[in-house]
Amino acid sequence: MTAMIDSHDDECNYENGNDNNLVGMNMHVVFNDIEKSVTDEEKHLDDEREKQFQENNDCCYDQEDLDQLETNGEGNNPSPIENKLKIKKSLLEFRCKVEDSILGNYLLGEPHENISEGEIGLAREKLRDITLWGVPLLPSKAHEGTDIVLRKFLKTKDYKVNDAFDMLQKTMIWRIENNIDGIMDEEFDFENAGFLKGKDREGRPVCYHVRGFFRDKHVYKVAFGTQEKRDMFFRWGIQLMEKAIKKLSLREGGVDSIVQIYDLRNTPAQGMKELHSISKKTIILFQNYYPEIIHKSIVVYSPFWFFTSQILFSKLMSQRNKKRFILARPQNTTETLLKVIAPEHLPVEYGGLRRENDDEFSAAEKVGEIKIKANTVSRVEFPVIESGVTITWDVTVVGWEVSYKEEFIPDDEGSYIVLLQNQNRIGDSTRNSFYINEPGKVVITVANATFNKKKMFYRFKSRTTIPMFLLLS
Repeated sequence: MTAMIDSHDDECNYENGNDNNLVGMNMHVVFNDIEKSVTDEEKHLDDEREKQFQENNDCCYDQEDLDQLETNGEGNNPSPIENKLKIKKSLLEFRCKVEDSILGNYLLGEPHENISEGEIGLAREKLRDITLWGVPLLPSKAHEGTDIVLRKFLKTKDYKVNDAFDMLQKTMIWRIENNIDGIMDEEFDFENAGFLKGKDREGRPVCYHVRGFFRDKHVYKVAFGTQEKRDMFFRWGIQLMEKAIKKLSLREGGVDSIVQIYDLRNTPAQGMKELHSISKKTIILFQNYYPEIIHKSIVVYSPFWFFTSQILFSKLMSQRNKKRFILARPQNTTETLLKVIAPEHLPVEYGGLRRENDDEFSAAEKVGEIKIKANTVSRVEFPVIESGVTITWDVTVVGWEVSYKEEFIPDDEGSYIVLLQNQNRIGDSTRNSFYINEPGKVVITVANATFNKKKMFYRFKSRTTIPMFLLLS
């Protein structure tokens, strides 16, 4: 290990890069004219970084890392142990390179000329505090999120340290040039075109992009009629991404990526070239400046014309991002989304159980599931052992196209069975409630006459209720 560390120290003493122009952070950022020799203080920092790295070396890779290295191998078929060592070695080298670029004042490119000593000192101090997505980039600060952020750049560049550093450098320059850290203070009027709602099964935030919002020609013209408005929409997309990142937990074991849903329902094939152009620019921008932030992108309710245009559209994406792009056929929308998002977090308009401003249920309440085989009938019962309560239930069947019946069956055989609903359902999630004045059970019967298996998700709750006629009497 000692020999490996020495080689990393040599790697960190490379000459300053000169590919990028320096960008000021409301100041000039400069090179340190002093030779980049390793001082006793820097050696101490390196020792501390290496000690911390050794303590956490089991957390610096995951199975996706190893699979990616095997996929991109050059025919030498390295063992898993060799891949793990490569990951750890790359991360250590990258940390050292980032540390030196910050302490040496060249993370953001080349310096301006004719800079005073005071500006040099100010630049040095501010660069030490530089952050990305709220996480300090200086490894010697020992922030728990620094390695998480650095690994994202390494992973997207297949653990090639120089390429990862170049990407990080360009990302920071782009953010400063475009005031991305201040974009949250800007106001836009596109909240119905995209929003954050719920989370996936692993706790990742889910961001919905509703392209049908622009189907009205007047709304579309207002949004994209001038270059200034098109630029505003482009920046709004960046702001939405930054809002999603604020919901992440950039630390070991935390949620560090998001899921995107693109809803193309009611999107016309023609007359939206400005929107398509901005969408392409956004894909490229997210690839270049938000590495490994998007876990999956799922397109739902895509019209036929989108399948043909997807061949050209996919050329804009890297091979790595193509694997994370899912195109769901309209009839498979709910089934596809439920593989990623639990029903209690999936909005009702996509076949889930989540409703806005829901006073009845919360996402924390348990959801039951039953499988309905082809050409069979399944039942679920909600028992009620006391009278004077109102029972409320949610039901959704993946794919629907079933016969659906709701009824209340009293425990007393002398009482009447109450039919609440009986119909063929082919559409949305359903919610119903019933006031019960005697013990019994609500029975939901689903008849699947198709040749395909179905899944039904449901939940219910009861609460004591005083009937309105008693309050008025």
